[in-house]
Amino acid sequence: MPQPEAAQHRSGGGPRWTEHLHGLGPVIGLVLLCIGGTLLNSDFATVDNAMNVLTRTAFIGIIAVGMCFVIISGGIDLSVGSMAALIAGSVIMFINWAGPASGSPLMAVVMGAVLAVVLGALFGLAHGLLITKGRIEPFIVTLGTLGIFRAYLTYFADGGALTLDNELSDLYAPVYYASLAGIPVPVWVFVIVAIIGGVILNRTAYGRYVQAIGSNEQVARYAAVDVDRVKILTYVLLGVCVGIATLLYVPRLGSASPTTGLLWELEAIAAVIVGGTALKGGAGSITGTVIGAILLSVISNILNLTSIISVYLNAAVQGFVIIIVAFLQRGRR
Repeated sequence: MPQPEAAQHRSGGGPRWTEHLHGLGPVIGLVLLCIGGTLLNSDFATVDNAMNVLTRTAFIGIIAVGMCFVIISGGIDLSVGSMAALIAGSVIMFINWAGPASGSPLMAVVMGAVLAVVLGALFGLAHGLLITKGRIEPFIVTLGTLGIFRAYLTYFADGGALTLDNELSDLYAPVYYASLAGIPVPVWVFVIVAIIGGVILNRTAYGRYVQAIGSNEQVARYAAVDVDRVKILTYVLLGVCVGIATLLYVPRLGSASPTTGLLWELEAIAAVIVGGTALKGGAGSITGTVIGAILLSVISNILNLTSIISVYLNAAVQGFVIIIVAFLQRGRR
């Protein structure tokens, strides 16, 4: 089968140093931001603040790992924030019901966590089938489900919030608040998801197919790649990542409301493209995505610590970052 375009470019003797410099861009940006943050506020360079930044990064970072596969394959998903909100609401309703019904609160929490991942996979499967078999543009499908997911959560919550019962909330809390070796559980999960994502993308035939499809879908079809199956799996993978992020998020507040997960899709897409993944697909990396997610969280953290601009403008800053990076990517695939 043909190699991804990026690989062909490298084999053609292109300017390697510019590729390396481009790949190091997010790292250099992160280092400069950390230096700037330290100079602006001494509280920035503390272990507690670093753990706080990484914990807050974990949710978006896990989703961004799945989003990286979708964007490399040439797709997009605008619904991940609404999907996370509906999954969170569904899990809370299920645990509140299963706790008393099963007589085992712990089992109810475990089944709720499994339900989050299963729902994410099913929503991703629905996206993949509509896009590949239904021949509908990813933008249209996920824009539609963005409204559907959030509307159903609002309906289930009757316009208010769904809240986890106190006893069950205490039982579920360690999933977010506990630490292993001084590192919060969500950070460990983020690291594991990123490593698995990197292995799948770089060390498996499936990962090469994803890059080949994003580079040139028609050529991939001629090379006997099952394009539809690979695309469906990318959306299922993203759905699973949303489910994992949500099962970590639920114990944080113990509730879900119509504002849960708002703009998560913007943050996840921004993390992927800031990390160097080509917006048109065909090339990208999980390492860059992880750095991109951390970089955006550091920007938000510096804004919170220094009050350079209002925290209400965080989303605007991320929007500007997306536009600037997309502008710089004009010459790339």
